[in-house]
Amino acid sequence: MSLAAPALAASRPREALSYDLAPHALALAMFAICAFSPAILNDGDTWSHIATGDWMLAHHAVPHVDPFTFSVAGKPWTAHEWLSELMLALAYRAGGFIGVSLLTGLAAGAAIFVVMRRVAKDLGGPALAALGAIALILLAPSLLARPHILALPVFALYVDALFAARAENRAPPLAAALLMTLWANLHGGFAFGLALVAPFALEAVVAAPPGQRVNAARGWALFGAASLVAAVLNPFGIEGLLFPVRLMGLQALAQVGEWGPESFAHPNALEAALLGLIGLALTRPLRVAPLRLVVLLGLLHLSLAHARHELLLAIVAPMLLARPMAEALNAPAAGTPSPLAGEGWGGGWLRAAASPETLLQAEPTPLPNPPPQGGRESAPDERRQAAPGAALAGLVAAVLALSVVRLFLPAPASPPYASTRAALAALPADMKMKPVLNGYAFGGYLIFEGVKPYVDGRADLFGDEFLTDYARVARGEHPTLETLLARENIGWTMFAPGQGAVAAMDAEPGWRRVYADRLVVVHARAD
Repeated sequence: MSLAAPALAASRPREALSYDLAPHALALAMFAICAFSPAILNDGDTWSHIATGDWMLAHHAVPHVDPFTFSVAGKPWTAHEWLSELMLALAYRAGGFIGVSLLTGLAAGAAIFVVMRRVAKDLGGPALAALGAIALILLAPSLLARPHILALPVFALYVDALFAARAENRAPPLAAALLMTLWANLHGGFAFGLALVAPFALEAVVAAPPGQRVNAARGWALFGAASLVAAVLNPFGIEGLLFPVRLMGLQALAQVGEWGPESFAHPNALEAALLGLIGLALTRPLRVAPLRLVVLLGLLHLSLAHARHELLLAIVAPMLLARPMAEALNAPAAGTPSPLAGEGWGGGWLRAAASPETLLQAEPTPLPNPPPQGGRESAPDERRQAAPGAALAGLVAAVLALSVVRLFLPAPASPPYASTRAALAALPADMKMKPVLNGYAFGGYLIFEGVKPYVDGRADLFGDEFLTDYARVARGEHPTLETLLARENIGWTMFAPGQGAVAAMDAEPGWRRVYADRLVVVHARAD
């Protein structure tokens, strides 16, 4: 399938007023998951983001050097997520961690609504619900109260603008490039949006009639340039634009859990999505045109290489696959003679797909009078229609009702944060003022509690050499650990029970345990 204006869409009357209610239902489900699940707070970075937002509110400025650690205090720092951090801090001031949860739910729900509204243009019924469920499953591991979720609706709107432009054989409006300014100040994932313009632009040029290709190239080039300029509009200028590139260049990222490769040792969301897609492709003639396939395979590669990139797949893949799935579900099953192929089940299709004219812009010819299995019906069904205003009003009312319910329930608990607070309470007041050697995951909690950690989740701030040396310390390698304890005059340590540093500290002369539970172990100097 190409990004060109689809013949299939032209063969069906467009529902001008509304789509299925699935986008609304899925958006509400996503909001509820975030609003009522304590798990979205189980990441120390949430706490450091709130603390950074509080710092900005107190100083009326965006930090350009590190104000939180003692190990690299004053080192230049690109606080590229500053706008998200302000939003988190304001939500916390307004409603505590319930406010943070509701903000996260609003962002995630809005993103799902945008994605599924686009998908619902092509899919309906169980197929639409199934693709929406896959998107939710892929998003689930990334559902944390952090900037990547707050940027998600902007990501979805930007990608939706690219799809809308291709569906209408035009370049995206320059106003859509302004989304890039917002995105670049919320999260570093904006770089993916910039990169995504290229395949859309290339397909637009290839799909355009020969006499209009220059105009198509000019329109898309102008939009790409406008997006690039919009991304530079941040407190750090070019440095903010280059930040994602420099971050991806860090070799030590592989040591951070979310930046590690996906594992299939146990069932997971990506495996479920891949198996479902393979099953459909083996039973139906699922067709994806080359350029769109390159994008899909690139997203799969990113998701396999770095688990955190499954979020990108969850947003873009449903939009990419909606129409190919609709065409596949409306086509005969594999092994069944095709009404379009004169010889065998796929001969005619293969010849058409392989022809030079359709190689890059092959939008499959719609099957004659296809049965409504998974695509949208060819004639409107009034019973399935709903006025968009009423549907949206219902969604808003449901979100408000759930928000009120959530406000009257106890605040969500975060076991890692609770353990951190309990450990700090067990330390003498003067001990807490001494330098701490902490586990990577505890840095955010310590910052939130006003303790300057040795390390936290900002890998970009510390760099490869620092993080490589720190990894040896966390594993409990004695020469490196003892050198650091002496060099930094460490007064106490905080690590998770399973880390090698815990056993090393147990055996370290002059040190004793002062607190331990199932999530944290604290050692302090015996003297």
